[in-house]
Amino acid sequence: MTISKFPDTAANITGAEGSQIRKMTKLAMATSAVVLTMALAGCASGDKDVDLSKYVESIDPADKLYNEGLANLEAGRLDEASKKFAAVDRQHPYTEYARKSLVMSAFTNYRKGNYEEAISMAKRYNTLYPTSDESAYAYYIIGLSYFRQIPDVTRDQAASRRAIAAMQEVVDRFPKSEYVEDAKTKIRFARDQLAGKDMQVGRYYLERKEYLGAIKRFRNVVEEYSNTRQVEEALARLTEAYFALGLTSEAQTAAAVLGKNFPDSPWYKDSYKLLQGGGLEPRENTGSWLSKASSLITGGA
Repeated sequence: MTISKFPDTAANITGAEGSQIRKMTKLAMATSAVVLTMALAGCASGDKDVDLSKYVESIDPADKLYNEGLANLEAGRLDEASKKFAAVDRQHPYTEYARKSLVMSAFTNYRKGNYEEAISMAKRYNTLYPTSDESAYAYYIIGLSYFRQIPDVTRDQAASRRAIAAMQEVVDRFPKSEYVEDAKTKIRFARDQLAGKDMQVGRYYLERKEYLGAIKRFRNVVEEYSNTRQVEEALARLTEAYFALGLTSEAQTAAAVLGKNFPDSPWYKDSYKLLQGGGLEPRENTGSWLSKASSLITGGA
């Protein structure tokens, strides 16, 4: 991923915000003076080993710290990059460089795998700077951080839901941003994970002949995740479950919808054979929920 280098020119801050900065600056100077006085008093008392650097942090220019952070980030020295960006935020609060450093800190933590910290920083950024040019990037970092935590389908899929919600914000809020296409791709993947979870549970019920529980899960895949790869198998499993319950019209409709949307599917061939074994064939009942859901099916296209 290319790291954006934001403009190096700090904006002039005036008005109420400028007044607040001046107050904060005076307070910081006063605090430093007190600490320095205490340190010097220690020296005067005869303690020649006092290290003033322990009491007074050296202040580097904001642009120097920020650019050093970028250089460390690009070189893969993530811990050092984090320190530099944090120093900007600490030493030069309310400045343009502090703003830029906050979003870069979020990205650095994402790169380090500190996803919760990355999410926290990106949310803080969007709370403080909701209309900035980098707000889309911050939302995208939140989405990426949730996305990287998506587990396999055998486990709870809360991260998938959070990733979808975060990436959808990128799509809805910033439809022209450079992150939209990747956000959409990751939404499709996360939705496929949710559908896969339903399929896993549905198969569990089907194997135990708990057909109503299985049908509920497979139906959810068809109705809620019709544009995922899972819908093909879901229709075949519905054919199997309905057939086992003796609901032949629904079984025939499920097979017919499967054949209409996936005519070359191995799942359709299996469903066709199953119905033939009972002297039936695929036939769509246009009054069935399956027939109504058929128009939504894209199979992950």
